[in-house]
Amino acid sequence: MTKQPSQQSDRREFIKIAGAASALSTLTLSGVHAAEGEKNKIQVALIGCGGRGTGAAADALSVKNENVDLQLVAMADVFEERLASSYEEITKFAESSPNMVQVPEDQRFVGFDAYRKAMDLLSPGDIAIFATPLAFRPIHFQYAIDRGLHVFMEKPLVADGVSAKQMYELAAQADAKNLKCGVGLMVRHCRGRQELHQRIADGEIGDLVAMRAYRMHGPVGSCFSTRKPADRKELMWQIERFHSFLWASGGLFNDFYIHQIDEICWMKNAWPIKAQALGGRNYRENYVDQNFDVYSVEYTFDDGTKFFFDGRTMTGCYNDMSSVVHGSKGSAIVSTAGHTPGKVRIFGGQRQNRRDVVWAYPQPEQNPYQLEWQDLVDAIVEDRPYNEVPRGVEASVVSNMGRIAAHTGQEITFQQTMDWPQELAPNIADFTPDGPAPVMPDSAGRYPFPMPGIVRDAEYKVLS
Repeated sequence: MTKQPSQQSDRREFIKIAGAASALSTLTLSGVHAAEGEKNKIQVALIGCGGRGTGAAADALSVKNENVDLQLVAMADVFEERLASSYEEITKFAESSPNMVQVPEDQRFVGFDAYRKAMDLLSPGDIAIFATPLAFRPIHFQYAIDRGLHVFMEKPLVADGVSAKQMYELAAQADAKNLKCGVGLMVRHCRGRQELHQRIADGEIGDLVAMRAYRMHGPVGSCFSTRKPADRKELMWQIERFHSFLWASGGLFNDFYIHQIDEICWMKNAWPIKAQALGGRNYRENYVDQNFDVYSVEYTFDDGTKFFFDGRTMTGCYNDMSSVVHGSKGSAIVSTAGHTPGKVRIFGGQRQNRRDVVWAYPQPEQNPYQLEWQDLVDAIVEDRPYNEVPRGVEASVVSNMGRIAAHTGQEITFQQTMDWPQELAPNIADFTPDGPAPVMPDSAGRYPFPMPGIVRDAEYKVLS
């Protein structure tokens, strides 16, 4: 990124590796294992066995590298049934190569300390996958760094400024140990979008003057929640339905919208410096979660150009999931109807008619979910600098900025977002299954929710 808020001066655009190269190379390669006559193996532990983690593990096992194979050897989750389901799916995926999955029952761990037990089975240079709700990222990342492990962590990374600063510091620690860190913003690994980014940087559509993105569809995942059943434990209920709670995911705003926010900022080569936004809760019925149903954000970059983002989570309405940039000499589609494939195109004008197409990436495209893993493993094997965490934190902060602007009704800057006083999950290391959650319901089972213009210095008022 060539243009950054002032905070960027404290971050690394390129990784600076500390220590002697020979020692660092030893650390990188010490996790590569091989039996006689076989390819080397990098062992993998999956922490967080929901659909996202299961998919990440499958993509990891799909990596093609002439020097190494990846082997899943440990799994961890706080829900036994989720771990069991994930194990079943992954073993079915690997039926043709059963040696890729070597996770006997005593290497499947359940509980809030399960992440340590899973990573303890790895050696320095192996890989830990983090696919839990984002609130757990800092403590999991710290443990992986202490163990000398490379990591792949799913997005988003943080939901508040306190965690963002923690993750920046941890990224620096990972750099010092020559650890490779991937982040699940897979669009950055799409070869078509990479070429589009270069063409925009080369001036093919002139200066970017406006950008827009949409993610509008019905409810998915656990973004809306009704009152907790009486027989469920509060904290475990919230973790299971993490999209519904800001502390666990940044809400549906961060978890759903970060991809398009990130890809537009990538095309601009900058992060916006401020945001103002609208949002509201409409047909709430019996839902008591912390999300809005609609969001509309105007991001402003340092040069004054605007990025408009619209999100809507409603049934029966017009659906759209696309990203577009407009330049002084033309325009381009960044995403057509989702994250993959992008079907990127450049147009000679702003109407984006088929007749105006001047360039389109050849189809079919490679899957960016697999490419992000290919790039991470190649960096490990070739011992190249590779740390996507600072950029992943920045994308998360920009998402936080838009969400906070909508939830408070105020104009919010990048720096304000970094310094925002509300820490959403302050006692994450002390969680127990029977313990309290970061937000608790009132007597009617309702959770704290945003009140723009009324609660202006925080995202919600704690219910009494």
